[in-house]
Amino acid sequence: MNDVQRLKEMGIPVWGLRRPELFPNAALNTLTLPDTCKLLFVSETTPNEHDAWLFGKILASMKLTPDQALRLPREALSNLKSHALEWCWFAGVDAIAMADVKQLTSPSLSLLQDNPDAKKALWVQIRQYER
Repeated sequence: MNDVQRLKEMGIPVWGLRRPELFPNAALNTLTLPDTCKLLFVSETTPNEHDAWLFGKILASMKLTPDQALRLPREALSNLKSHALEWCWFAGVDAIAMADVKQLTSPSLSLLQDNPDAKKALWVQIRQYER
């Protein structure tokens, strides 16, 4: 169990150090994404096989491949330091503003499957960035 999970279990949802120089090991909790990662999928659940199929179709429409995407839970975003992201997709979680990153929001993939209106809204978001 990592520190973020421990704090969450204690009822402390967000944390940050005011004086990080006093805690040299705090840098161990930072995330640096590989340069090949172009889309960050923020979701509390890992996509099942059927969800992964829909995810792959959506990625293909964005001219991305699954190996250019990474899934993280929302609380891990506070540890994100270095990235070359183009997209951040918040599925079933509240979005967090990220500078210089195209943002998408939708219900979770499992809810998106049977909701044509939500699918259409997601496609509209994707297309607005192509203009």
